[in-house]
Amino acid sequence: MAILDRRAFLRTTGLAGLALGLAACGDDGGTTGSASGGGFGAVKLQLSWKKNVEFAGEYFADTNGHFKSAGFTQVELLSGGGSGTSVESGLATGRCWAGLSAPTITAPAVLQGAQLKIVGATFQKNPFAIVSLNKNPIKEAKDLAGKKIGVQDSNELVWNALLKANGLDASSVTRVPFQSDPSMLTSGQLDGYVGFVTSGPVNLRMQGHDPAYLLLADAGLPLVAETFTVTQETIDNERDKLKAFLTAEIKGWKDAVADPAKSAELAATVYGKDQNLDVKEQTEEAKMQNELVVTPDAKANGLFTMTPELIGQNIESLAKAGLNIKAEQLFDLSILNEVYQADPSLKLS
Repeated sequence: MAILDRRAFLRTTGLAGLALGLAACGDDGGTTGSASGGGFGAVKLQLSWKKNVEFAGEYFADTNGHFKSAGFTQVELLSGGGSGTSVESGLATGRCWAGLSAPTITAPAVLQGAQLKIVGATFQKNPFAIVSLNKNPIKEAKDLAGKKIGVQDSNELVWNALLKANGLDASSVTRVPFQSDPSMLTSGQLDGYVGFVTSGPVNLRMQGHDPAYLLLADAGLPLVAETFTVTQETIDNERDKLKAFLTAEIKGWKDAVADPAKSAELAATVYGKDQNLDVKEQTEEAKMQNELVVTPDAKANGLFTMTPELIGQNIESLAKAGLNIKAEQLFDLSILNEVYQADPSLKLS
């Protein structure tokens, strides 16, 4: 994952707008699933961004045959991130069967009438964070007061939601225009910036700096990310197929969590080989993202699960961002619960 840019923000939060036009989920010619298998046929999974280590679980599910064992002849992994390739758009047009998105993207679509649901969350914590340096760290939201923080224009709504969540007056923080240049932090022009915890600190560390970070999820704005989003029709009419898919995904992510180095190798040399990814950097990012995937609740209840408390926190965070939606309108974790009830061995040991 590169340092956060405008498109990275849009695909993860969607707070600056939502494309629900005619553009469909397009294939970039990348590696696809197995060509032989069981009775569910072929499906297309739209990723939220370009193929990097962020989707290691999907790579393992493909490479290690979990999709095939679940009964799919092929699960095609479609890169996201381009213009008009939102998961919600693809689902609306029927050009992809499932997708990886985020509550702040799916919620607006649902509020506009789209019959979509989130059925699981890979990242139990959103990777957005305030990135700083340990010589002048921002460890709590209250530390923002009096600081100069780099915030992209596209991040304005999430930034305002963070301030609202912590009772901070916007005038107490100096917001500085920011274009994803970490040198503004290392040169002292900024005290911190809004970025990804999975990439920002890793890049700074590789440049010889000592980074610090404050996850927005730990600063009054808990949101999940890389959420499995499907149509209500799929839930109603293809429940067994959806359960088989989630089962394969769980197995793939268990493999990924256990082997960050292999995750990076698959990302850099196979699935994202056209992205010029650095294996060492991708390995470190895989380790960082594992902390967002494997939380105490995920250990207790299984990967992708969300407790009622976490769902409630997400609904509250969405409201702070101006998205007022009910939990039952956006989330349906019953399918995932049935998966774990049928096979408790899927849980992390």
